[in-house]
Order: sequence, then C-alpha cells, then structure tokens
Amino acid sequence: MTETKIRASSILLLATAAGFASNAMAADPVPAATAAPAKPVTFVDAVTGGKAHLEFRYRLESVDQDPFADDALASTLRSRLNYATGDWHGFSAFVEADNVTVLGDDDTYNSTTNGVTDRPVVADPEYTEVNQSYLQFKSGSFTGLLGRQRIMLDNQRFVGNVGWRQNEQTYDAVTLKSSALAKTQLHYSYISNVNRITGPDEGAQPANYHGATHALNGKVDLGTFGAVTGFAYLLDFDNAPALSSSTYGVHWAGTYKVSDATKLSWLASYASQRDYADNLNDYSADYYLLEGGATYGKFGLKAGYEVLGGDDQPNHAFQTPLATLHAFQGWADKFLTTPRGGVEDLYLGATANVGPVALQLVWHDFQAEAFSQDYGNEWNASAACKFGAKKNYEAMLKFADYQADGFATDTTKLWAQFSAAF
Repeated sequence: MTETKIRASSILLLATAAGFASNAMAADPVPAATAAPAKPVTFVDAVTGGKAHLEFRYRLESVDQDPFADDALASTLRSRLNYATGDWHGFSAFVEADNVTVLGDDDTYNSTTNGVTDRPVVADPEYTEVNQSYLQFKSGSFTGLLGRQRIMLDNQRFVGNVGWRQNEQTYDAVTLKSSALAKTQLHYSYISNVNRITGPDEGAQPANYHGATHALNGKVDLGTFGAVTGFAYLLDFDNAPALSSSTYGVHWAGTYKVSDATKLSWLASYASQRDYADNLNDYSADYYLLEGGATYGKFGLKAGYEVLGGDDQPNHAFQTPLATLHAFQGWADKFLTTPRGGVEDLYLGATANVGPVALQLVWHDFQAEAFSQDYGNEWNASAACKFGAKKNYEAMLKFADYQADGFATDTTKLWAQFSAAF
C-alpha cells in the first residue's frame, strides 16, 4: 500500500472514531447534579497534573548453542520513563522512552545489530527510542488511540508486545475500542508500522515491518463458561511480503471455581491462514490449541497440545510474526519462525508458590505436523520473587534446555534478572 493510501485510511479511521465518540457522548446524558460542581479541569491542569513512572530492568543472559565455539553473554540494563497526562474533556496523552545499555563488553553476543556473528543471538540490541507515544480519547464505552502503542490481544499468540525482550514490540496505529454491547468488547487496529524487538536500527533482521495491517477482535463474556473471541488479522508487509497473511479464527478461554482452593481452567483456539496481499506463496494452513489446567491452593498443573500446520513445500507453514513468541513452544526460542513441516508441541507444566517465590516447570516434545519427523524436546524452569512494601521489586532466575533430535541444535539458556518500578 502506498503512503498516500495509508494516510487516507488513517484519516478515514479518525473520522470514524470521531463519529463513534459523538454517538457515545449523545448516548450517555450527564446525570443530575447531587453536589456542588467540581472546578473544571483546564488543559494546563491535565498536562501538569499527570503521573510519571520510572522502571529499571537488568538482565544477564547466557546462551550455550551448538555449533558455536563461544557462548553468548549479554549484560543489559533497560531504563524506562513514561508520563501519562490527566483527562481533559475525554482526551489524554501518554509518552514513554526506553534506553538499553550494555554493561560490559558488547561483543560477547550477537545482538542482531552489532555485527557479531561468531556467537549465539541474544536479541537485545543497544538503543534509545520512544517506545510509546499516543493520544487517547475516551467517552462512555468508546476508546480511541492514535500513535505508537502497545497492543496485546487474547493470549498474544497472534498479536502481542514481546514483553520479555528488552526492546518491546509496539505499533504505530489507530485503535478503536467499544464495550457498548452488553458483555462484549470490540477492538480494531489499523497498523501502519510494527516496531520490532530488533530495532530501531537496521541489522541482520528488519527493524520494522512497514505496510497496512488490520487487527479485528471481538470478545463475548459467557460468564461461568469463560469468554469466546472471534478474530481476523490481515497482515500486509511491504518489506516482508512472504509474511503477509490473512488469519481468521476463534479463541475460547475460561476458569471454573470448584471450591475456594480448587480451580479448573481451559483454553481452546482454532485459526485458518492463507497468503495475502503481495505474498507470492499460494498456501493455506491451520492452527489449533487445546489446554487444560487445575490449581489446588498454591500448586498447579497444566497440559496442552498446540499445532501450527506445515507442508512439504517451503514457505507454506502457519506463521505468527506479530506474536509474543517467547511465551510459546519453549523459552529456548527455536521455533520463532515455523519450519516448513509445521510444529506439533505437546507440553506438560507445573507451578508452585513457596512463600514469596513462584516456581514453574514445563516440558515440551516437538514434532513436525506435515510429515513424520521428531524435532526434539525441551525443559523450562523458573523461580521469581516479588518483594518490597509495594511489591515493586522482582528477582528472577530462568532456565531453558533444548535437546535437538532432527531439528536445529542443542541449546541451553540461563537468565538472571532484577527489576524495580517506581
């Protein structure tokens, strides 16, 4: 899509937002006053009376990956400062700046932008940029956002912010949200640019995905039966046409309280994907996920089976380039791009809270979907502890061990992380 068309679409969406807002204000008359009216908030009051937030996150990440002779070791500190203004006639603004600094040598890992190719990748490049910057309008059940923003839909399997990496994935977008229908949440985003975790500087991977992406998501609350979501994601990337796709699907998730100590949970999802826009690959592929879990007091168990369809032909597998990929198919990140044969992921997990420490253990078995081939298996483990009067400090240890059996190579990763928020 040309830049002119993108601008035209943005103007059209802004006009639509204004219409929704006007209807929302007309549908919500101001109730009769029951007390003396408050002093009107001026524009200056809204700008100067906002709230600031400061956050630091230090991480030490090591990667031992065959066949590299040397391990990767990344010591990085992310500093984040943001400011949210107050409300002025429904309008507010938010701005957030991030900086990631390497503490120590910057040639001990491949950040994707530093040119180090003789060590494994740790996708945390040094950078300073505006992470978010948007104008928001709220009236009644309607919310509209314009600018660089965080978008996280459902379990982030298709659209997420990749919050684990030091450079968060954000979107230059127009977003419209409405909860006017009872027990229903509607979401639409027109995305002109994806600010990827490997940016903002160009490197071995694209720093951005340019184009015209449409994300539609509608969720209905079913009460004790959870919530069901229907979605459509139309990805059109000018600089990555092989990843352009149309994906339609449904997502159902919920919990059921058996007793004060026992809860059951479930998740089921299905989607169908095809080539879209300028993608030269003529393909179709399916996705589905089934997961069940139970918690009793401080202990929990879960089991799941996730499938991304594949094919004998290259570039025909189900892809999710906007997902929070680290949360799926193992923390070793061996399947960030779905291989030709697709992926079947059978996993079992357990959690426990021991005092203030949250423990997690997960096992994965990976196989191809389109043909008979073992990929390997993986163990994941983590321990995290929040502390402080406001629980604004967190320490975490995290481990991933992937044992290859026909796909990729043996990989072991270890993380030590500390964060503080003020």
